[in-house]
Amino acid sequence: MDHDRKDSGISTATNFSEPDQKPNAIAEVDKENLVNNMGGLTLNPELKVKGDPGGDKKETKVIKSWTLNDFEIGRPLGKGKFGNVYLARERKSKYICALKVLFKGQLVHNQVQHQLRREIEIQAHLRHPNILRLYGYFYDEHKVYLILEYAPQGELYNHLRRAKDGRFEDKRSAKLIKEMIDALLYCHSKKVIHRDIKPENILLGYHGELKLADFGWSVHAPSSRRKTMCGTLDYLPPEMVLRKEYTETCDLWCLGVLAYEFLCGKPPFECEESNETYRRIIHAEFKFPSHVTEKARDFISRLLLTDSSKRMSLKEARQHPWITQYSEKKEEN
Repeated sequence: MDHDRKDSGISTATNFSEPDQKPNAIAEVDKENLVNNMGGLTLNPELKVKGDPGGDKKETKVIKSWTLNDFEIGRPLGKGKFGNVYLARERKSKYICALKVLFKGQLVHNQVQHQLRREIEIQAHLRHPNILRLYGYFYDEHKVYLILEYAPQGELYNHLRRAKDGRFEDKRSAKLIKEMIDALLYCHSKKVIHRDIKPENILLGYHGELKLADFGWSVHAPSSRRKTMCGTLDYLPPEMVLRKEYTETCDLWCLGVLAYEFLCGKPPFECEESNETYRRIIHAEFKFPSHVTEKARDFISRLLLTDSSKRMSLKEARQHPWITQYSEKKEEN
């Protein structure tokens, strides 16, 4: 769920905890059967369901067609432009999840059917502890339902706004950024560019671990070079603002903006006038408040470079002193 910034969907966030759990069945979207009817947004509901990923038994596949009757619906978790998110429990397994309910009419009216299809195709095939799982989907005449991992601690944006002085302390920021780096390393290894990294699109799991979500603007780009301008204004990299070709390095820029917002409580290029924000982004014009440490300044400055080829790589970022000074201490304990 977005707040003061442009929204392209809804979040799966809440602010209360449920018992930790592991799914006893993981649904995988059959990409070949995922189709889009421009007149009515028709999606094939058949899903391939795999056995328990933690077990030793040989993996088996069956076809499962979900319906709303398979779930007990609980309290609402979030609202957005195209629908709502609810806490839900699958009746047979008693597994708790989040059910994202999207209205077909709104999707078609706003011409975002392709974004939903892309979100399903990409997110359903990603398997990483720092990426929110999409277990499956189904639909009826008027709605599309996404079965998502439940993130008990909710939207990171809310945690940031409630933090002292509206910002995170150095240690927590570095920990979260490390988890984001791990999520992006995995995405990029699968040739997936997220393109819309921001606090509103990050959830927190049962133990406060980062969960990257909202893949509506993401793209699977084996050819690596793209031109589409998308995402949120404050997080747009200069190559997008200038409508140049870009690669997965656009996510590196967003990582730098995210680190800055964690530490400072607002994005580095934020301004009341959009044109001034664009200008600052193009020239990478920003300043650090006095409380930001030298290591954090160096980390951010090596990502917020207008020349995308000179930005620090994800592997370099993971080994940066600002990150390792905390992760190494944790490993020693």
